[in-house]
Amino acid sequence: MFLSAKVPPPPPLSAAGGERPLPPIGIAVMGATGSGKTSFINAASGSHLRVGNNLKSCTAEVEIAEEFTLDGRRVLLIDTPGFDDTNVSDAEILEKIAAFLAVTYKSGSKLAGIIYVHRISDERFTGVSVRNFKMFRQLCGDSTLKNVVFVTNMWGKVEDALGAAREKELAEVYFRPALEKDAQLARHHNTPQSAHEIIRRIMQNNPAPLLIQRELVDEGKDIKQTSAGVAVNEELTKAMERHEAEMNALREDMRQALEEKDEWMRKELEEESRKLKTQVDKMRTEMANMATKYNEERMKTEQAMRRMQEQGVQERQKAYEEHMKQIEELRAELERNTNATAGEREELLRRIHELECRWDSRPRGGGKGCIII
Repeated sequence: MFLSAKVPPPPPLSAAGGERPLPPIGIAVMGATGSGKTSFINAASGSHLRVGNNLKSCTAEVEIAEEFTLDGRRVLLIDTPGFDDTNVSDAEILEKIAAFLAVTYKSGSKLAGIIYVHRISDERFTGVSVRNFKMFRQLCGDSTLKNVVFVTNMWGKVEDALGAAREKELAEVYFRPALEKDAQLARHHNTPQSAHEIIRRIMQNNPAPLLIQRELVDEGKDIKQTSAGVAVNEELTKAMERHEAEMNALREDMRQALEEKDEWMRKELEEESRKLKTQVDKMRTEMANMATKYNEERMKTEQAMRRMQEQGVQERQKAYEEHMKQIEELRAELERNTNATAGEREELLRRIHELECRWDSRPRGGGKGCIII
């Protein structure tokens, strides 16, 4: 379902310890296919998520990068598929993202912010970019735009002046509505340092639920009733209307081919019409089954989280037993070494105390793969 974040296993809840450490900072990374989302995540976290070399998507699922520490805080970056995948429809992408967001929010997790990645090397804000940005706005809603950073990348592929002109257009036209609601605009120069500076802009945010999380969890809406669901259905409806208009035109061409006894042309037109009908039928099925598919994705996500939590409990217990074994071995050594000097006994006591303190200071509440945002 998604990659688990590698989080150091904490002690059992019954273990003694001080205050509960701050939870990891969760940041979702969104944008069009090939915009450089995964490369940004790998640069920031040192992860090795698969990166595409062209516009074909390598992120068909929601994936979580390896947890890393920045300025003393743990950070989790979440990679999301774009709404222009070469093999997966927008409806399927929405179902996957919505299921992940709903399940994590229901478990008590909120995102500290979202990074939206856009290629400055793009000559224009294309229809694909517009569609991705529209879906992004429908997922977020206006109230969380203050936690959003629009990140332009691939600056090495353009002249500085040209890039600055495109950046100005993005700020004054396409991103303007969001920037007016306190979203930010930043440049990424494809280095860990650059990525970390962008993440620092989000680290002090107050985590807040996205619009789709409030709609699905707090308001109990069907996914088709959410703003994002309505937007996807509108796109599907427009596409079906275009295809149906094309099919009507093909029928007229086929009628003319029959009159002219052009058998080759008739067969070609029939094949084209059949392909269009298949696409229209698929779109109708996607619209009808959106709620069912979303519920299936949600259940898969819940099951994956339960498995990771169970694995985390097992790893915590195993780590706890191993840790206690080390302490007991040192204590046994201390009791055996009756002839040890004061300095040697002090060193053993220091090591025991260090192990006890190290365990007490470990993070509480989640193990490997647990999502605590």
